[in-house]
Amino acid sequence: RWVAKPPVAYLHARTVACKQCRGVLPLLKTRWLCKKDRKRVLLMMEPDISHSGVTFGVQTDVPQCGGNAAQRREHDKRIGAGTMSRAGAACPWCRAITTMEDIRLEGRAGRLATVMTAVVVDGPRGKEYRPPTEHERAAAEVTEEELQAVYAGIPFGLPHEPLASKEALGFRVPLYGFDTWRKLFTNRQLLALGAFIRALRSMPQHLTDYPPVWRESIVALCAPIISRMADRGSTLATWINETIGHTFARFALPITWDFSEYAPLSDTTGGFSQSVDWVFKVCEHLQNSVDTARSGTVLLGSATTCQVADVDLVVTDPPYYDAIPYSDLMDFFYVWLRRALSGLSAEIDAAFSDALGPKWDHDAGDGELIDDASRFGGDRSRSKQNYEDGMARAFGACHAALRPEGRLVVVFANKHPDAWETLVAALIRAGFVVNGSWPIQTERGNRNRAIASAALSSSVWIVCKKRAVARPGWDSGVLDEMRANITERLRDFWDAGIRGPDFVWAATGPALEAVSKYPAVKKANAPNQLMTVSEFLREVRRMVVDFVVGRVLADDDGREAATGLDDVTTYYLLHRHDFGMGEAPVGGCILYALSCNLSDSALVHRHDLLSQSGRGSPDEAEGDDTAEVEERTEGGGSKVRLKAWSRRRGRTLGMEAPGGRPPPLIDQVHRLMHLWRAGDQVKVDGYLDDRGLLRSALFNRILQALIELADAGSDERSLLEALSNHVAARGGVGYHQKELLTK
Repeated sequence: RWVAKPPVAYLHARTVACKQCRGVLPLLKTRWLCKKDRKRVLLMMEPDISHSGVTFGVQTDVPQCGGNAAQRREHDKRIGAGTMSRAGAACPWCRAITTMEDIRLEGRAGRLATVMTAVVVDGPRGKEYRPPTEHERAAAEVTEEELQAVYAGIPFGLPHEPLASKEALGFRVPLYGFDTWRKLFTNRQLLALGAFIRALRSMPQHLTDYPPVWRESIVALCAPIISRMADRGSTLATWINETIGHTFARFALPITWDFSEYAPLSDTTGGFSQSVDWVFKVCEHLQNSVDTARSGTVLLGSATTCQVADVDLVVTDPPYYDAIPYSDLMDFFYVWLRRALSGLSAEIDAAFSDALGPKWDHDAGDGELIDDASRFGGDRSRSKQNYEDGMARAFGACHAALRPEGRLVVVFANKHPDAWETLVAALIRAGFVVNGSWPIQTERGNRNRAIASAALSSSVWIVCKKRAVARPGWDSGVLDEMRANITERLRDFWDAGIRGPDFVWAATGPALEAVSKYPAVKKANAPNQLMTVSEFLREVRRMVVDFVVGRVLADDDGREAATGLDDVTTYYLLHRHDFGMGEAPVGGCILYALSCNLSDSALVHRHDLLSQSGRGSPDEAEGDDTAEVEERTEGGGSKVRLKAWSRRRGRTLGMEAPGGRPPPLIDQVHRLMHLWRAGDQVKVDGYLDDRGLLRSALFNRILQALIELADAGSDERSLLEALSNHVAARGGVGYHQKELLTK
């Protein structure tokens, strides 16, 4: 019996000419189309008759091979390997490598093409895969004349507006020649979007029975359908877990090597029908949320100018410093909404009067406030100063709008110290004093930035009031007041289960009241010098770090260890406690390093404590939005991990540094572990005596903490326990005291 199997998606790969054999080289990061326990589908490819191109096939029910899980993973990795690697693209016929730079050059010359690799259809038992037919390949080819005919009736025509430059935050596609918004779509994708825009623009003439305001509202509420279809309908949308991913897998536009194309009229993934359902659900949710609320007023304007007055409360979630290029990314949707809604009303036409969304206007001194050096000729210091000045002006406008007893609430969830320093400095300049803060878990765990990133899982809600006229304060008094303010709050936050970078920044809010009540803070021991926000926050972070380490080193009775631990060991315990020995986001590690008066580079190179992972070609990684390759942390960094004690084998490990500087306690422990593993008890005892470790209660606490942090049954834990027993047998200070207390 014949069963209809309508197409759900068409899968494509970019292609480039091999630089050696000049054959068509498909750019594939993986050949797995589906890899589940009971459904394993692999894309096959072989040279065509002329050996100048590729013929694709589909293998279903791919068998698993290997005696254990590791062998099966290795087998799957080998048979599913695509053509892309960190070195570039390997030609499947001549094996020559076309480097990433070669691919970029070909892209900028307009010689990157695409090829359809497979078709996904909706079968009786779920999604099925098959090779494309010649008819389907031919149907995917849309001529320029056909496109021009569709867009002739659409305002502004095809979206030829430029993308942001390759220097802009998160933009890598311009490196490959994608320098206008049109180039992010195939001709058939452009044809489909144009057809739906024309249908949307014709809606008012079919709604003549409705009042004008209703007609305008209905069309405006349907416009997000175009946005959602564009998000699923670009060449940056990939096939993930048997569904079409969206363009913005994260807040950036990275290159993708293979992509998926929806079937517009399909009622499954990514199509028009599904887009309508999602927009309806959002509208319904928004309607329900305001059913009992008072009507609001929406104003479009700059936050640096005061548009209202005499208000009780201002709540703002400001731009996160240099984390997200909001306006540049917004243009992806802006260019389509501008075409869909042009002429609907004078108000909408005014809002979309410019070709692209608002950027920073140097002449007017106003615009989008982010720290993006590419907008200032690469000058990072100018960009940062402009961001701080603009934030101060925006908060100043809030100050002017508030009543004397009014409150400003600032929501912030950025983990970078520079971002917090800039925010706090702007609040103080604007005349605010912080009088409350709460860490609130507002961030979804599966949101874009949370997946394999260092973004905070909580937002810190900072409550501010207008500062009374005050004289400058003194640093000694401010720091004493800060310590008194946050000691109790730290215990509350810890008991509430807040950990990691969230804990550091959650404690920052209560500390800010001490410094923000003064317009400036003078240094008691440095005449005519002021304590900077950076210096104040450094003190806050250090106090928080000491608190966390004290909890890690707490004894069996809950008594916290005394401070005085060296910076490197402090960092090690923080990292080990929060991230373990696996990969850790570099952002959180940088924050901890700064809190310990260290740098991430010093921990890698000088102290040999961290190793970098996930490095390599950023371009290759940018195209990997599957679960197999983790997304890079924002800012273009990599991931890091603690080095296992067995990999720290330097000759000077645990020895005094030049100038007689004592080695970190963690280095001494690791040296003892190497000596114990070698079976050299004489050297172990000699080192314990030379370093005076038997008389150090802190050394005992470190050993016990490391035992608790090590995996049960691991070689590391066995060594640490054996070493601990040996120290106890020799009468270590902590052990002797514990024995007396027991007796």
